[in-house]
Amino acid sequence: MRQVWKKDRTINCTLLPAFIAFALMSAVVAGCSGKAEEARNITVQEVGEKISQAVPLDEMKRGDGDKLQKLYHINAEEVEDFLLYLAPSNVKADEVLVVKVKDANQAEEINDSIMKRVDAQEKKFRDYLPDEYAFIENHIVKTKGNYILFAVSPDVDQIETAFDKALK
Repeated sequence: MRQVWKKDRTINCTLLPAFIAFALMSAVVAGCSGKAEEARNITVQEVGEKISQAVPLDEMKRGDGDKLQKLYHINAEEVEDFLLYLAPSNVKADEVLVVKVKDANQAEEINDSIMKRVDAQEKKFRDYLPDEYAFIENHIVKTKGNYILFAVSPDVDQIETAFDKALK
C-alpha cells in the first residue's frame, strides 16, 4: 500500500509544474486582454493629449474634416474619429494625424491614403526646402489596433513614443 501512495504522489508532483504553468499563462492572457480592451476605449483626444504633453503642438493649426478630405482623401464620416495638426505655413512640413478607424480592416486603405500624401509632400519639398524634405523622409506611419498615427516632425520619435504609451 505504501508504494502505491508514493507512486501516486510522484504522478501528482509531475503534474504540478504543468498546472502552475497553465495557471500562469492563463493569468498573463487575461491580463493582456484587459489591457487591449482598455486601449480600445481610449479616445483620439486622449491620444492627442499624450502627444501634446511630449511635443508642443500649440503652434500648429488644427485640421477639420474638410482638411482631412482635401489632404488625405479620407472622409471623416468613414472613420470613428481623428485628430489632425498641420504646420502653420506652407514652408513647414510638420503634420500629426491620429485616426481611429471603425473597423481594423480600414487600416490598409487609410495607410494607402497617407502614403499618397507623403509622396505629394516629398515632391513638393524635395527641391524647395531640403531641411523639411528630410523630416518627410523620416515620417512615421504606425498602426496599433484601430488607431493609426502619421507624423512628420523633427520630434517624430517623441510623438511615436507618446502614441505607444497612450495605447498601452
